[in-house]
Amino acid sequence: MNNCSLYENTTKIIPELFSVEVSLNDCENFFKLINKFIRFSECYVFLINPESIQFKNSYKGRTKYKYDYTIDITKDLFQLIFNTKKRILDNNSKLIKILNLQSDYYALSGLSIRGCVYGFVLYGKESIFTDDEIISLKTCTEVLSYKIKENELSNVFKIQTKALKDAVKETNEAYKTIKVQNKKILSADKVKNEFLASVSHELRTPLNAIIGFSDILKTQFYGELSDKQTEYVNDIQTSALQLLGMVNEILDISKIEANAVKLIKQYFEISRPVIETTNMLMPLVKKKNINLTYHIVKDIDIYADYQKIQQILYNLLSNAIKYTPEKGKIEINVSNTYKNVRISVKDNGIGIDKKYHKKIFGKFVQLEDAFYKKETSTGLGLTITKYLTELHKGKIRVESEKGKGADFIVILPIEEK
Repeated sequence: MNNCSLYENTTKIIPELFSVEVSLNDCENFFKLINKFIRFSECYVFLINPESIQFKNSYKGRTKYKYDYTIDITKDLFQLIFNTKKRILDNNSKLIKILNLQSDYYALSGLSIRGCVYGFVLYGKESIFTDDEIISLKTCTEVLSYKIKENELSNVFKIQTKALKDAVKETNEAYKTIKVQNKKILSADKVKNEFLASVSHELRTPLNAIIGFSDILKTQFYGELSDKQTEYVNDIQTSALQLLGMVNEILDISKIEANAVKLIKQYFEISRPVIETTNMLMPLVKKKNINLTYHIVKDIDIYADYQKIQQILYNLLSNAIKYTPEKGKIEINVSNTYKNVRISVKDNGIGIDKKYHKKIFGKFVQLEDAFYKKETSTGLGLTITKYLTELHKGKIRVESEKGKGADFIVILPIEEK
């Protein structure tokens, strides 16, 4: 297949790829569609854990592993997976030998959201992949990354809906004698369900498409962009990410209210979520020319839910960026005692009046300061952060004065309690 044909087919196939229903455990139709114009004999989807990878899906695969099988992996292999320059692996590669795969050559393509890699796909065939095939597969895998995360959010929404319905049913059985009150509760739940359904379907899906297409445009795969066009694409992506963050916060708070949040604990080095979160938010940091530094006194293993700790850091750091002026300063400091780890996110921004120190952790709180009002926010970020911290049996507090910056401090237990 000549280059022109490959480029044209890639362009035509992307809208179809966005319309295919996929999940980590079911990518069959997605890979069938790609296989129509990029020939490969098999492919495998793996999810990355702190010290291992997990086999999640295969297409025409010839492997002994069952889905969800976990394979321990060394640090040098993690570096191979994250190394963007190494995209073609032969059957003598250490990773391919560990996975016991059969094809002669494999194209490695990462699954990532906002620069954070959470898995990878291996496309295999008997002949070596061309550079154009590698680029096209990378583009298709980026679409798959967003589709998988979109599916996970949809599943979360379904859990919330079921939990809300169960709560309504229990309320009806407990308070049969007060029908008027029950009608009000049912009405409120109906409005809430309709609102969440609207947000989920009408906002989240097109936002993921906008983010995905803007990512593709930034690669300049289909032609170079002028400086002004690059600026516009960055603005589109930033705005879409902000809106998607607001939608996710609303879904998170509904999950919290439904008591559907569960911790999946494991041991991991505290430096990992700190570094990944700073890397994830670096575009916003650079946009405001903020001096962001982090200092970890001693890296230690903590027993906690990795994704929830990363969400705590993301909420605190994104808030610090939002309310710190251009050319400002943000410091992340991590230290520990025998029993606890202490995480501090300190900025030299506008600060918070002492009278609001407790109030800011409440739902939908918007401070009266004019600077706060002009910033886009649901008022749920700190509420979710406090809940996730306390779910880990930890504590959170703020030290701040108006006009003198803010220091949010999280104390988490190191070992399982």
